[in-house]
Amino acid sequence: MNPKPERHTFKKDRLHVKVFPNRQALGEAAAAEVAERMRNLLRDKERVRMIFAAAPSQNEFLQSLVQAKDMDWSRVDAFHMDDYIGLPEYAPQRFSRFLQERLFDKVKPGGVHLIDSSNGIGDECARYGRLLAAAPIDIVCLGIGENGHLAFNDPPVADFQDADIMKAVRLDEACRRQQVHDGCFADIDFVPTHALTLTIPTLMSGRHLYGMVPGPTKRKAVTATLGGAITTDCPSSILRIHPDCALYVDTESYGEDDHNV
Repeated sequence: MNPKPERHTFKKDRLHVKVFPNRQALGEAAAAEVAERMRNLLRDKERVRMIFAAAPSQNEFLQSLVQAKDMDWSRVDAFHMDDYIGLPEYAPQRFSRFLQERLFDKVKPGGVHLIDSSNGIGDECARYGRLLAAAPIDIVCLGIGENGHLAFNDPPVADFQDADIMKAVRLDEACRRQQVHDGCFADIDFVPTHALTLTIPTLMSGRHLYGMVPGPTKRKAVTATLGGAITTDCPSSILRIHPDCALYVDTESYGEDDHNV
């Protein structure tokens, strides 16, 4: 990978923001930095534990991460952050399948832990919660939704002090419409109404966070993340208090005229 340099960088509170000319440059740069972090951690630790987001916004990042050289994926334990309730096991929209096809099947992590949303909700939250709580999470690779959600923590259900590791949620209409905008479903009537999601404290517990947020449909969310109050009205605003989080945006999602930060 030979990523192009960002147009400029700045900090908003504790959040490192990096603006790139386009989504390809964004994805390549984010992948290069995540890969370097992985290599550094693997020099000091026997295993690295990572959580990944599944969304079209992550495509360029995942494509570039797959190409990272000198990476011992056999020492990586991989998780993902959410999935729909009610879809058949092999539905193409399942987030577990998305990540299997674009990442896990290609790099073959030593441990792949998939959310089984066909399991009983309480049982699956407990099972997956135990796996996540077994050891600290080193790296979280995330996106931001059009409504500012992190994973499926939409504004109506987001809780910055959530006591749960994973929970079932009802999806906000704006979140469900995003799935249509992303081309994952033909119509909102086909988008499931409920999902399982890691909670915001679980995501924020990661030692190193990387957020990849390209494209014009994310401009409003990025503006609220950086320019508004830290509030569950825009769940992603909480990233501004994390001690080591980098946010990668492109000129379409950042919108130079939308900010005074």
